[in-house]
Amino acid sequence: MKAIRLHARGGPEAFTYEEAPQPRPGEGEVLVRVHAAGVIHTELSWVPTWTTRAGEPRPLPVIPGHEFSGEIAALGAGARDVSVGDLVYGLNDWYRDGASAEYCAARVADIARKPASVDHVHAAATSISALTAWQGLVERAGLAAGQRVLIHGAAGGVGTFAVQLARWRGARVIGTASAANLDFVRSLGADEVIDYRAERFEDVVRDVDVVFDTVGGETLERSWGVIKLGGRLVTVAASGESTADERIRAAYFIVEPSRAQLAEIARLIDGGVLRPVVGAVFLLAEARQAYQYKPVRGKIVLRVVDGRGAT
Repeated sequence: MKAIRLHARGGPEAFTYEEAPQPRPGEGEVLVRVHAAGVIHTELSWVPTWTTRAGEPRPLPVIPGHEFSGEIAALGAGARDVSVGDLVYGLNDWYRDGASAEYCAARVADIARKPASVDHVHAAATSISALTAWQGLVERAGLAAGQRVLIHGAAGGVGTFAVQLARWRGARVIGTASAANLDFVRSLGADEVIDYRAERFEDVVRDVDVVFDTVGGETLERSWGVIKLGGRLVTVAASGESTADERIRAAYFIVEPSRAQLAEIARLIDGGVLRPVVGAVFLLAEARQAYQYKPVRGKIVLRVVDGRGAT
């Protein structure tokens, strides 16, 4: 199969588009013919990209990209409740080769039926971002109707889903974004939007129940002061993974796969509650450009092409 691989530590400039062995699905796994794969720009700095669960260096080369939409091509032993030909979306293990390839392997527990109302490109932009928003707002923060939530990076891949999910939960939504995206964030359901370049959010926001942070750094530090007593802050900013600050360590989380949550997210998409936002689309062979490109809004997606043409 064709794949994007890294033969040494580095950034997108180290990507090689080349032939690679097709993975074999293990116990409880499926082989997916990838139609599209999502891009996460921070992935190349993640610990699991370069180390095993035991902390040893991962064997090279590695294939990046861990969210996808595609078609089940084969079943591993014990793979239940799925069939060859099923259209699915989801994510696969951070510690194994990813989905920037014509095929990837994934656990049945980590995939669900693809939303029927969107194409593979939009489904590939959904799984990690929507799960992150769901787990941050619903599971960790317990966001409820009538509460106020401040969402940093509201026009980004995760932020777009966070705004829509918060609106669905009945919360009052405040989003930060650039001036060019203020109307866009309003269109997603935000009640208030703040141009983070024009004003400091802490000057206009007070006593929120939840802060959902996708930015990190100074934005995260300044957010503690706007939370009401008993409120919650959650962050997915990559800098939180290695911080020594106990408050940030408690607020930081890494998304986990969930077949049940993916199925619910697909239902919400097909019901018109959620809509995936794609910032740009590149071919698999253009992964270097895709990882270097910074979208104005939404998520970058790789459209995978194999011997049978564009999928």
